[in-house]
Amino acid sequence: MNTPREGEDPADVARRTVDAVYRAESRRVLATLIRLLGDFDLAEEALHDAFIAAVERWPRDGVPDNPRAWLVSTGRFKSIDGMRRRARFDAALGEIAERIEAATHDAAQWDDEEVEDDRLRLIFTCCHPALTPDAQVALTLREVCGLTTEEIARAFLAAPRTVAQRIVRAKTKIRDARIPYQVPSRPDLPARLDSVLHVVYLVFNEGYSASSGTSLTRHDLSGEAIRLGRLLAELLPEAEVIGLLALMLLHESRRAARATPLGELVLLDDQDRSLWNRDQIAEGCGLVERALTARRFGPYTLQAAIAAVHAEAPAAAATDWTQIVGLYDVLVRADPSPVVELNRAAAVAMRDGPEAGLTIVNAILARGELAEYHLAHSARADLCRRLGRTADARESYERALGLTRQEPERRFLERRLRELSA
Repeated sequence: MNTPREGEDPADVARRTVDAVYRAESRRVLATLIRLLGDFDLAEEALHDAFIAAVERWPRDGVPDNPRAWLVSTGRFKSIDGMRRRARFDAALGEIAERIEAATHDAAQWDDEEVEDDRLRLIFTCCHPALTPDAQVALTLREVCGLTTEEIARAFLAAPRTVAQRIVRAKTKIRDARIPYQVPSRPDLPARLDSVLHVVYLVFNEGYSASSGTSLTRHDLSGEAIRLGRLLAELLPEAEVIGLLALMLLHESRRAARATPLGELVLLDDQDRSLWNRDQIAEGCGLVERALTARRFGPYTLQAAIAAVHAEAPAAAATDWTQIVGLYDVLVRADPSPVVELNRAAAVAMRDGPEAGLTIVNAILARGELAEYHLAHSARADLCRRLGRTADARESYERALGLTRQEPERRFLERRLRELSA
């Protein structure tokens, strides 16, 4: 919790604590409130009311010993109280309030570590097959992880209004179809797993490389994705679950080296590998071996194997690019996509030279599939720069600069453009 600063008013300490608890716990509190109240909108209103109460009461009464349980209890009470007041106009609300109160009277259950994790329960609800795949991902990113509609839209390369409509329709579908708020039974888990893994990986990606803003990364999101990955691996230790956890750990191991102390982007080849987290690398590589041994692995395990090759190279020059290209060849067949092709092109450029990589990148861009993807234009610019094609490099850097919304990436691209003009 927050340590008081010298001479600081206790009320200011309480307010800072409310802010810290909101950042750390609000999504957990929301997930539990959804379980207790059985409705997304009711839970979101209850969450809002609980934090308003915290802002009012904690400076006066002090911070409770268990802030999360206090917020859940307060949100539940305010929701039930509000329904009872409105029952004068709608008798059904009074019945709902009585049912909720009777079903959730035991406060101890709300913070019992033995109780199944509410956010895991929530993510399976958001990824129910009755929802469209796009709606599953958008709803989970919004409700489980707290991303804004704009952030989700950038992750999808979609309009914010489109994403907002998906979220509203998904909530309506869950309510009208009475989709249960629970982890599926074991026989139903495999069919539901692909969507859940996709969502967890998107959450991790937003944390590993933020889609916008002043910071390169969002540690809260990548840390939460890894936590969810561990829970899934315990619940269903299939090869792809283990592979995804390995992939996230191996990427996360490079966090400390990916930016300078001033927040400037550092490319993989230029990173100080002594800053890489060796514990995460050891765990990730062990999980890769375990997943590959299962022989039922897929795209996440293959990506993790590629990350492991990078992680095991003592220096950039020692990277086994032949092995990486071979793994990408398998990945392209297992999970064909223009982004995978783009990543393979970068590996081919390192193995066979920039001209070979540029040929592949140009063919991808010519199809138009990655026309709005800034990393495709940035990759083309870098290959052109290495080939001495300054005009082409400048054009692609400018195109990438116009598409990115992340400040560290913008500054990196601006530096590249200045270097071309020097």
